[in-house]
Amino acid sequence: MPVVVGMRLTRRTLRLASLRTLANRILQSIGEREALLSLEIVGDVRMRRLNRTFRHRDKTTDVLAFATREGPGPPSALLGDVVISLPQAIRQARRHSRGIDHELVVLLIHGILHLCGYDHERSEPEARRMARRERAVLRGIGPVPRLLVSGDSDPV
Repeated sequence: MPVVVGMRLTRRTLRLASLRTLANRILQSIGEREALLSLEIVGDVRMRRLNRTFRHRDKTTDVLAFATREGPGPPSALLGDVVISLPQAIRQARRHSRGIDHELVVLLIHGILHLCGYDHERSEPEARRMARRERAVLRGIGPVPRLLVSGDSDPV
């Protein structure tokens, strides 16, 4: 189950191999062992542009998910694309008083679940269902690895 990880930032560095391994553990945890996943880490400018273009919301956001299986065409092993804004993740980690590594894991789980059809914006029961699944996946994947390269992190 290949996971392709890209990063368009130069001010901060992530351990992309650890992020790829983590994404694979999440996919295994939700029963998508054979799925292909694209993951991109971006800054606020790119995320705002994507959010404006695809969701018509002219502001940055933390995570976007673009499901491939929902579109027309033949079935594909590609589950879709998850895009995470690292600056937004850092701000949220500070606001929630938790580490950036944990925040990135939560956002990655959230994005992958969106690719699998979960949608917290659909209804309150669906939001609760998605939140329960996020917690279960987080518990099931084991310890959160260090993702931000040492010496590159602000205290969060």
